[in-house]
Amino acid sequence: MTDESPATRRPLPRGIGLIQDPQYNKGTGFTEEERDQLGLRGLLPPRLLGIDDQLRRVWHNYNAKPSAIEKYIFLVGLQDRNEVLFYRLVADNLVGMMPIIYTPTVGEACAKFGHIFRKPRGLYISIKDRGRIREVLRNWPDEDVSVIVVTDGERILGLGDLGAHGMGIPIGKLALYTACAGVNPFQSLPITLDVGTDNAELQHDPLYTGLYQPRVRGPEYEAFIEEFVSAVEEIFPGVLLQWEDFATENAIAILERYRNRLCTFNDDIQGTASVVLASLLTACRLTRPLTEQRLLFFGAGASATGVASLIVSAMVRDGLSEEEARGRCWFVDSKGLVVASRTDLAAHKRPFAHAHAPVRTLAEAVRELKPTGLIGLSTQPQTFTEEILREMAAMNERPIIFALSNPTSRSECTAEQAYQFTNGQALFASGSPFDPVTINGRKLVPAQANNAYIFPGLGLGVVLSKASRVTDGMFHAAAHAAAHFVSPDDLEHGCLLPPLGEILSVSAAIAAAVIRLARDEGLATAPIPEDVDEWVKSRMWKPVYPNYV
Repeated sequence: MTDESPATRRPLPRGIGLIQDPQYNKGTGFTEEERDQLGLRGLLPPRLLGIDDQLRRVWHNYNAKPSAIEKYIFLVGLQDRNEVLFYRLVADNLVGMMPIIYTPTVGEACAKFGHIFRKPRGLYISIKDRGRIREVLRNWPDEDVSVIVVTDGERILGLGDLGAHGMGIPIGKLALYTACAGVNPFQSLPITLDVGTDNAELQHDPLYTGLYQPRVRGPEYEAFIEEFVSAVEEIFPGVLLQWEDFATENAIAILERYRNRLCTFNDDIQGTASVVLASLLTACRLTRPLTEQRLLFFGAGASATGVASLIVSAMVRDGLSEEEARGRCWFVDSKGLVVASRTDLAAHKRPFAHAHAPVRTLAEAVRELKPTGLIGLSTQPQTFTEEILREMAAMNERPIIFALSNPTSRSECTAEQAYQFTNGQALFASGSPFDPVTINGRKLVPAQANNAYIFPGLGLGVVLSKASRVTDGMFHAAAHAAAHFVSPDDLEHGCLLPPLGEILSVSAAIAAAVIRLARDEGLATAPIPEDVDEWVKSRMWKPVYPNYV
């Protein structure tokens, strides 16, 4: 995880092979000595142009692109040519590029993935590879893999089943691991599990890159996942395995099946929960203690119940019984309020089914329950209506309004709506970014409750400590570390998370907290030095060109 050359892991190519390898390529940045000794003389323009010169060129070309998706395509091409330059460009412009390399633009990129496809990145493992998944994993050229992000493409953001086109998600997540926390990009592996798709449009798209077949489900799917996990354990022992954008039923089942077997977590369930908890902890500084909040969730999928579960455990840590804590979290799903008398509830909803008369709509639930906070994870756009927002403001001096569905087109409300209909009093957070809003002459800065505040730093801590497991306590530690970075000035402008420009410092603090917890819980298998904070900073990868001679 240092600035060492990736050449320490596999043989350094020579000549044209070196220029064509994005891990090693420095383009016009190769020195005179490197050009002579590595067979590059004549293969490059004669003038040496270092990384700062190259940045000026790519920044100019990036800004010339007319749309977000064109900027995304440009960055993909740059990453495929020169990864160090790509990460330097992103690191220098992270605030502006975050919406391009991840939400919301990555959603559009996944939807169009087969049409903008240029070059494969990562591994595709299909259901037709049953019985030989180990062989497929061994085809990856690097043995030194510390982080894998894997999806089966069934629930991509709020867009649904995109099948093999979901590969944009693991690629984007791993880019954030590096850009936001300095995780070595040459030790990461994006994987898509292709078990088919039930998206009829994709099944008839001649440019779809995946299998033309319905999704495999049931025992065959479970056996496929088991073979994949077993192969990962064998080929990449000790790796951190992150599950991403699986449908609710599979996401919950997979996490429960494997969380105590290897070092793994589900970012949609646990990462989302941690960043929402961080935002809520900050909101509590302006309202009331966490144990006195009454939260109404709109949407009851894996992400929503995962958020509620972490909040419940945080309330328990603060003194409530588990029953009392659960009683402060209520849910509305597609059929109305989740109540104990309903017979149609999936297992993950039942712990939050309370005794109450049936309630059909969200607006009615708000009036009945009088929540202090409204948390949207429904993927149903514009459902936090003017009526609901005004009702929340009438009941609460500072109503908590979290519209967390991605991408922007799926958000339950916009930042402007949340502030406008609460007279600027809402404590607002969203899943996708929104511009600042001025209400009554006051500039309000909406917080993007982006998982990038949590999983990169947590992953860095897990990788450095070589933790054998990922625990709920680590997500608590991450949430508190992130919330700690919110300054009084941030609060004055209504921002519940630290500025994105501070993300490297936030991630370093999260990593240090996770490392200490892993050490104290006996989960760290690496030797941990006394000064954890400085050790973390020294081990964060930086986008600088190494010397090859």
